[in-house]
Amino acid sequence: MIALLGYGKTTSALAKKIQDAHFFEEIEKSYKDSEGFLHLPFVEYDPARYIQTIVSPGIPPSHPAVRKASNLISEYDYFASAMPFSIWISGTNGKTTTTQMIAHLLGDKAAAGGNIGTPLANLPQKPIWVLETSSFTLHYTNIAKPNIYVLLPITPDHLSWHGGFEAYEAAKLKPLSWLREGEVAIVPKKYANTPSKGRIIGYEGAEDLGKIFGIELVKIGFQGAFLLDAALALTVQKILYNRLDYEAINAFTIEPHKQEKIIDKAGRVWINDSKATNIDATLQLLKNYKNSKIYLILGGDNKGVSLEPLFAHLNNIEIFAIGKAMPHICELAQKYRIPCHASQTLQNAINLIKQKHTKDTIAILSPACASLDQFASYKERGEVFKQEVLS
Repeated sequence: MIALLGYGKTTSALAKKIQDAHFFEEIEKSYKDSEGFLHLPFVEYDPARYIQTIVSPGIPPSHPAVRKASNLISEYDYFASAMPFSIWISGTNGKTTTTQMIAHLLGDKAAAGGNIGTPLANLPQKPIWVLETSSFTLHYTNIAKPNIYVLLPITPDHLSWHGGFEAYEAAKLKPLSWLREGEVAIVPKKYANTPSKGRIIGYEGAEDLGKIFGIELVKIGFQGAFLLDAALALTVQKILYNRLDYEAINAFTIEPHKQEKIIDKAGRVWINDSKATNIDATLQLLKNYKNSKIYLILGGDNKGVSLEPLFAHLNNIEIFAIGKAMPHICELAQKYRIPCHASQTLQNAINLIKQKHTKDTIAILSPACASLDQFASYKERGEVFKQEVLS
């Protein structure tokens, strides 16, 4: 019998694969679901009754059930013996796009999953798995390992979950110590000297990757942060097949809610960047509009991270603060003498901006915060933004 801590997409898919499993949740009474699986309160979890315990990635290590667990493994660990050749992608920003771009370049030979949305239990058996890998999953993983590890830059995020930046950073660097001879990691240059039996390739940006792998950046049809994502995807293709398919990478379409431009009925520009759930993601977008007057919607759940590092870079910007982080944002705006409106909700912020916005200004949702204080996901937040803007 296996215990599954938490009930979500990952553990529900695992239960169907395992069959002989119990769920433990924040509930008061036990029940059986429509598929016959028993769900029990966390307080009834007894690790001695189970041969293994698999934890849902979102549950932090500070949780009482995790702290008393024995034989604790991750979703990745459960599939370690059956995992095909695997490419793991991690970092703070750009994981999803880089994962999608790599899978796009590899075509029918690869299946994409992990944090990107498809649990490993639901992935088809293809020669290659391309896995977006969160710091949560890496924290709990100790058996499975990648054959190629792609690490995007690391900036502060999920600090309340990890307990601090050092622990967050350490989780991201764990796979480097697991690589064997002949395996490769592509990492920011500051981590290039991390001890490893694999080959560690360090980079500062897309330009470095271009020089190392002969990538002609002028042939890539993406700019800004997406240029790095595309360069990393081409790097993987070059390592695996000694090819650089510019036509294929340029045919890739960026998913919604990431620097997505919208034109309203009055011909004004709005940017839906709801996927920007941390400071660095917001900063990357703002660089593209540094010469414009910006109306910026900030806020949500800041996950224990101070947003102050963002404020030193805000010029010619008026802020519309929403969500759980609104008081923190308003306080910082006052400190840095930046105009700020305590808008509470996304709808209120949009309505206030509509009164000021012109064809010469840019209105942006790039919240630098998670969405779960007011929305089910960043996708729902982005969809609400688009609906309100176009109404």
